[in-house]
Amino acid sequence: MKYSACIEWLFAEAGDFPDRIRAAKRAGLDGVEFWKWTTKHIDPIERALDETGLRLTGFVAEPMVPLTDPARHAEFLEGLKASVEMARRLKAPVLIAQTGDDLAGRTRAEQRAALTACLARAADALEGSGVVLAIEPLNTRVDHKGYYLSSTIEGLDIIDDVGRPEIKIVYDIYHSAVMDEEIGEVLAGRVDRVAHVHLADAPGRHEPGSGTLDWRRRVDWLAAHGYVGMIGLEYMPTKGTVASLHILHGP
Repeated sequence: MKYSACIEWLFAEAGDFPDRIRAAKRAGLDGVEFWKWTTKHIDPIERALDETGLRLTGFVAEPMVPLTDPARHAEFLEGLKASVEMARRLKAPVLIAQTGDDLAGRTRAEQRAALTACLARAADALEGSGVVLAIEPLNTRVDHKGYYLSSTIEGLDIIDDVGRPEIKIVYDIYHSAVMDEEIGEVLAGRVDRVAHVHLADAPGRHEPGSGTLDWRRRVDWLAAHGYVGMIGLEYMPTKGTVASLHILHGP
């Protein structure tokens, strides 16, 4: 399995984002990722990616607005065009979208219909670009109370309703585990819809091995069932980043 580092949290001790990319290369990572691109100085990041040869696995599609709200769709779709252009420039295959919160006064059915419609329009904008948009279920028990999409199965069902190859899912092992999901049940027969994977241990959302999550079994399950993408290490290290990366060296 290959691993990418979320350099929002990992390698923060190295300095700015270009230097975090260089530190990730020295540590033996295969790629990097970050969150918002509009808050970054892109030119030096692009130079660091070219210099190291690391792949940028993805970043957030902006603006981050609730896709469950039809009134915000035009804003999101307009911003998506710029995000796709940046993804192509930086050779990132995945843009990550969060659905937004569960909106008061609207049924879940109404919000799901709005989300599905927005993703269908997004697929049109993505067609032929080589970039996919991946929605991300998040846990609502610890980190994201009030978020709309906490279920991997519901996320996959929405993707299937859209029915376009440009729309996939981010499967976050940590968030899924916090919601008591069993990987073999929620991803059964649909691993091909997974565009990217995130990993942190639980409880705490720290490095693998810091908690009690059976993360190794889950990573092995993904490999055994055809997932060939990277595992994005998206955790808050409890020690120096390099010291937290024992995952790279096997069991």
